[in-house]
Amino acid sequence: MPDTATPTLLDPQFLHRLEQLELVSRKIFTGAVKGERRSKRKGQSVEFADYRNYVKGDDLRFLDWNIFARLDRLFIRLFQEEEDLHFYVLIDNSLSMDFGSPSKLHYARQVAAALAFVGLVNMDRVVIHAFNDKITQSLPAVRGRKSLWRVLDFLQKLETAGPSNLRESLRTFTMKSSGKGIVILLSDMMDKAGYEDALRYLVARQFDIYVIQILSQEELEPGIIGDLKLVDIEDEDEAEVSVSAPLIKRYKQTLASYQAGLQEFCNRRGISYLMTSNQMPFDRLVLTYLRQRGLVR
Repeated sequence: MPDTATPTLLDPQFLHRLEQLELVSRKIFTGAVKGERRSKRKGQSVEFADYRNYVKGDDLRFLDWNIFARLDRLFIRLFQEEEDLHFYVLIDNSLSMDFGSPSKLHYARQVAAALAFVGLVNMDRVVIHAFNDKITQSLPAVRGRKSLWRVLDFLQKLETAGPSNLRESLRTFTMKSSGKGIVILLSDMMDKAGYEDALRYLVARQFDIYVIQILSQEELEPGIIGDLKLVDIEDEDEAEVSVSAPLIKRYKQTLASYQAGLQEFCNRRGISYLMTSNQMPFDRLVLTYLRQRGLVR
């Protein structure tokens, strides 16, 4: 059910702890502007990276004459360049996210706000997209601490609507996003059409991908029993079932199998996958589990 009073996304004490962190990319990307991140592209900055053989046309200023004196061969010194990091947050705001207390959408808002703040204080470029069966709302790239109010305002106004279509939404995202970087996908991943094709779009663009599956405690531990009519909140499909202990057991086994399949799919493609309950304190998720995954340090 919708939140009757939307709690504050980030409290001041937690903000202070977040200020000590930074986002870390497992991949290194080139950006549009020289910034705070290391790029694999070798250039002319101050930090030495490697050597390579001299070829005709290279800048003679970067020849290493000491090596030439020892080996009688010409080598060019290579240096690391520092580049911007693009940080993309994709939030599922389909109707299935309007479930639990707090709702899965609100939990996603909190995680998104915390990670966006970490990016902002480190001068990363932060972009946020909300999606259901398409990209519904977008916050263009912002950077710097002063942009936090824009991020929080955008997230607070997000509401659930419409069915989910993960494939179409991520296809649109990859087509319109020009920069590479880190992508955080916040979703319950409950799409009848599956997740495989959708995630392949992100992999093809060589993003550094994190999938955070958010489920409510009621979905993990159903407390219902008896004869019921179940209605899909997104497409209104109906099913009449008699809920019993054996059926609940089979449901949990099916859910566990689905999660295991999603995790295996992600692991084989270099995607970091994490499932969390809406009952897990989101600050612990950010400060402990995402630090263990290497997203923040």
